[in-house]
Amino acid sequence: MNKTTLFSPLSTVLTLALISGCGEQAATAEVESAAAEMSVYEAAVANELRPDADRTRDAGRKPAEVLEFVGIKPGMAVLDMYSGGGWYAEVIAHVVGDSGHVIAHSNEAYKNFVGDALEERFGGGRVPNTEILMAENNHLLLEENTLDAVMLALSFHDLYHVDADGGWELVDGPAFLAELSKGLKPGGIVAIVDHSAAAGSPPETGDSLHRIDPALVVATMEAAGFTSDGSSDILANPDDDLSQTVFADGIRGKTDRFVMRFRNPG
Repeated sequence: MNKTTLFSPLSTVLTLALISGCGEQAATAEVESAAAEMSVYEAAVANELRPDADRTRDAGRKPAEVLEFVGIKPGMAVLDMYSGGGWYAEVIAHVVGDSGHVIAHSNEAYKNFVGDALEERFGGGRVPNTEILMAENNHLLLEENTLDAVMLALSFHDLYHVDADGGWELVDGPAFLAELSKGLKPGGIVAIVDHSAAAGSPPETGDSLHRIDPALVVATMEAAGFTSDGSSDILANPDDDLSQTVFADGIRGKTDRFVMRFRNPG
C-alpha cells in the first residue's frame, strides 16, 4: 500500500519562513562581503555621516583615490591647511578614524568667504576626532613633531595671493613651510593638490588665475628641505588650456589639477 505524505499549512509556513530566512541571511552576507571589500578610503567617502551636498563634488575631486595616493592612513594626525568649509577635512577624519586626529585650519579671510560652514560641520562633536584651528597668515604656530601629514588642497597657490581688502596678507612662504616642517614628524607627508598653470608661469599666477606651475611647487618645496615623493595625474584634464581663472564659467570644478606628495626631512 502506497503512503502519501501530507503537508499541513503550518509545515508549509515553516518551510517558507526557513527559505525566507536563508534568503535574508544570504543578502546580509552579500552586503557584509561588499563592505569588507571596500578600502578604508572608499568607506570614508561612503560614510553615511557625510552631507549629500558633499557627495556632489566627489566625482570631480576623487577623494578616495587622492587620499590613498598621498598616503593618509588610519591613526594619523593630519592638518588640513586652509580647510575652507571642511569638505576634505571630513573625508580625512573618516579615513584616520577614532584613533586618528584632524585639525581643520581656517582664518578670517576664509571664514568671511564660507561663513559658519566649518563650525556647523564640526561643532557639537559631529565629527569627534576633528578640531578647528583659527590662525592668520604668518601667525601659524604648530606643536613640534606632532603631525603625520599636512593637506594643502587647492591652496598652495594662495601663498602668492594678496587681498588687503579681504584680509588676506601675503604669506611669508619660507617661514610658512618651515612651520609645517616643524610641526611634522620626520618623514611626515605634505600632500599638495592644486590647479595647474602653464609651464614657466610666474608665482604671481597664483594671484591672478589662482593657478600654479607644478614645477614651481616642486622647486619651492625642495628649497624648503622637503623631498619630492611622487605625483599623480588622477585629476588631470587635458581639455583645460590653463589660460583661464579657475572661477571662469565652463572650467570651474573641471580644471587640470596635479597631486603631489612630499616628505619632511629627518
